[in-house]
Amino acid sequence: MYAVVGCNECAAMWLLSDPRTSDGATCPRCQKTHQTAKLKRFFESEDRAAAREARAALLAKKRGESAAFDEIAHVSELESAVDDAGVDDREYLESSGIDVDAVESAGDRAEGGGSGSRSRTEVVRDAVAAADQPTEENVVARASERGIPADTAREILTKLARRGELSESRGRYRVL
Repeated sequence: MYAVVGCNECAAMWLLSDPRTSDGATCPRCQKTHQTAKLKRFFESEDRAAAREARAALLAKKRGESAAFDEIAHVSELESAVDDAGVDDREYLESSGIDVDAVESAGDRAEGGGSGSRSRTEVVRDAVAAADQPTEENVVARASERGIPADTAREILTKLARRGELSESRGRYRVL
C-alpha cells in the first residue's frame, strides 16, 4: 500500500509506503515528525507507479500547471524517453574528434585488461602471495621487478590492508 501524504507544517507531499505498519513519518523537507494515522492522505493505491503519478498530478495542480501536466506522458514513459534522448558516449566522443577505439584500449590497459597484463593492485597482491618472506621490503622489491614504482607499491599495500584484502601481522603480509 502506498499513500501520498502531506505535511501540515510546510505543505510538502511525499510517498509513504505501507502507512498502516509505521507509527511515525518524517517530512523530507522540514523534518517534522508526524503520526502516520493523523497524516492527510491525498491518494492511496497498491501500485507504487500510480501513487507516484497521483503525487505528480497533485503537485502540478498545486502550482497551477495542470494543463501542462495533462500534455505530458505518464512518469514511467518519461523515464524511458530520457534514456532515448541525447547522444550516447560513443557518438559524443566521435563528434569531438576523439578516437573512441583508442580510448577504449587505453582504458583496458589502465585496468589491466586486454593485453593480458595485470593491474598494479593485482601485481602487488601476487607479490604478497608469492613471496617467501612477505615483508613490505620484499613485496615492494618483487613488485618493482614487475614495473611498479616502489612508492606506488607501498601505497597499494597499505590500501589493500585497510580494505581488508590483506592482513599484516608483525611486519608480514598475507592475502585474505
